[in-house]
Amino acid sequence: MSPRTSPTPDLVVVGAGIVGAACAYHATRAGLSVTVVDSGPIAGGTTGAGEGNILVSDKEPGPELDLAVLSNRQWRDLADLPLDDTTFGRAVELETKGGLVVATDQATLDGLARLVATQRAPGIEAVAVPTDGLRDVEPHLTHDLAGGYRYPQDMQVQPMLAAAHLLRLARRAGATVLTHEPVTGFLRAGERVTGVRTPRRDLPAGAVLNAAGTWAGQVAALAGVTVPVAPRRGYILVTEPLPPLVRHKVYLADYVADVASDSAALQTSTVVEGTRAGTILIGASRERVGFDRTVSTPALRRLAAGAVRLFPVLRDVAVIRAYRGFRPYCPDHLPVIGPDPRAPGLHHACGHEGAGIGLSLGTALLVTQGLTGQPPALDLDPFRPDRFGPEVPR
Repeated sequence: MSPRTSPTPDLVVVGAGIVGAACAYHATRAGLSVTVVDSGPIAGGTTGAGEGNILVSDKEPGPELDLAVLSNRQWRDLADLPLDDTTFGRAVELETKGGLVVATDQATLDGLARLVATQRAPGIEAVAVPTDGLRDVEPHLTHDLAGGYRYPQDMQVQPMLAAAHLLRLARRAGATVLTHEPVTGFLRAGERVTGVRTPRRDLPAGAVLNAAGTWAGQVAALAGVTVPVAPRRGYILVTEPLPPLVRHKVYLADYVADVASDSAALQTSTVVEGTRAGTILIGASRERVGFDRTVSTPALRRLAAGAVRLFPVLRDVAVIRAYRGFRPYCPDHLPVIGPDPRAPGLHHACGHEGAGIGLSLGTALLVTQGLTGQPPALDLDPFRPDRFGPEVPR
């Protein structure tokens, strides 16, 4: 007989990335007993290959923006939480530096202004920056811009540290974390999901949460349900450490439309931001090529060229490395959150694409409210797991 972990936890979380870590943190705070299981190390998937963005600026009004606002407030509240001899915010390199969205021509700036007008109702702050004021905000920007908007609520975090420290807090509240232990099946009592199976043990539980990131579709399939999460590959360039050059997260206004695109082909839109270590991160690319890890030279060239056009000072700066990640893409660009009516006992928190860091704490709150019978802070209907129907275009 397989060994069992005892006592039976209230919740098994499948996935130790930022979303799974946030869910474990929120669930333990609510008094639930939790076991986290992952096929690799903590933050070994999409989380470890991200920029750490906590953004409200890049989302159009709707369910995802509402979730971003909810989550943004929680990141700010968590920043001052004492953690040994520091705070959570300092430990995870949380920077409340804000974002700057810029336009290359008047037509694009007019479109950005229309977006800003609709974003303000959900609680987004945005400050217009005229073309002659951009260098006051970012001294090294190109002069060839029509203007932009500054978003004070945008933040950045070191994502691997964030996941690790959220799990650290969950462990202090009694959670167990099992790494390098893939889920190979589900335990059932009739139709109800009652736990998971790994090569080492059976893990019975009151409920199971699928927070497996890009692999969430495969995990769902083990339970006999379809969740159409697919990988979307993206690259990031990292420069040599430099004196402070870029004060905000700076990106071109076309980034918002590119993120919402359904194209499978390579797309790039310029995103540039500094880090506390002095390196500069350059993105963003996206393409649907499965889990192909081949280095795409065209993608890297486009990223570098876009960064130099936006910040000419970077022309002679050395790129010391590039890394890739696979973002968990859903066909309608919304995450999957909540209980699955097709498999009672199974819950989902996945499909956040490139916004998982920023949306993680809000997602975790919604999941925990569902598990503990509380009214949800947001309407869960747009995120329901069974919304795609039997046939989902890929």
